[in-house]
Amino acid sequence: MPGAERVSGAERVDGAEGASGPDLHRQLDRYLRHLAIERGRSPHTVAAYRRDIEAMLGAGTTLDAGSLAGYVRGLREREEPLAASSVARTISSIRGFCAFLVDEGVLQVDPSEDLTAPKLPARLPKALTIEQVEALLAATDGEEPAALRDKALLELLYATGARISEAVALNVDDLIGEDGTAEVVRLFGKGGKQRIVPVGSYARSAIDAYLVRARPVFSVRGTSTPALFLGVRGARLSRQNAWLLLRAAAERAHLDVAISPHSMRHSFATHLLQGGADVRVVQELLGHASVATTQIYTRVTADALRDVYVTSHPRAR
Repeated sequence: MPGAERVSGAERVDGAEGASGPDLHRQLDRYLRHLAIERGRSPHTVAAYRRDIEAMLGAGTTLDAGSLAGYVRGLREREEPLAASSVARTISSIRGFCAFLVDEGVLQVDPSEDLTAPKLPARLPKALTIEQVEALLAATDGEEPAALRDKALLELLYATGARISEAVALNVDDLIGEDGTAEVVRLFGKGGKQRIVPVGSYARSAIDAYLVRARPVFSVRGTSTPALFLGVRGARLSRQNAWLLLRAAAERAHLDVAISPHSMRHSFATHLLQGGADVRVVQELLGHASVATTQIYTRVTADALRDVYVTSHPRAR
């Protein structure tokens, strides 16, 4: 593996034999560095893997098939069993760690290959209606610098399907177009994967207004930064503050639905498919590696069509 140090024979572990606590914790540190540096995993993901694997090692589990199966069985059968989603994540963490140790020559065989994760029900994303999105965006109307920024951010989220983390990571130079107009935007997704997404006219207008009348007000309050969206002190807007301003806009709009950081992204995908967009196009716009991830939105639109049919057709019920 490029860039990863090889282990000596003294550190080789065959199943449970020779697997001392310090050895495995040292290997875990190497694995987490690999996830962060070579695989580009987020700090949140790396922290979750650390918790899962340290809990397994702390329970005295050894790296052999029987011990791992017993540990997973215990998660399901204890007095307060873990939720199926937590068990599935734990198994994923263990599998990743074991696969890394096999690749590094620390383990000769993968003791986790027979672990079976519980089948999770498909969780349908919650999308806002078009009317709810319009109310949310209208709640950011105003001429104050903060209002202009909030309008630009929310319009961009809905126009491009960007994750909040992708939007706050944008620099001014990521807006691409003639005469300074943001015709497309360059987004950087998970693992630094780049994609180019068109920007609609409403978002373009909101971004132009923000760049001319609001961003200069914020920028003079801080040190020079290429960040597109700035906080009141002139620094890059944080993901947490972006989420807070989204929630505040939802409260002003009196929306009676739960708003999550992904609400605009889910709404973007759902409304495109309802409008007849091809699922492969939506996949590209969202930056999904697999079309299977995008196809969950087709279930949302199919459910909506079925509801309309049942309530509208005289012989549907």
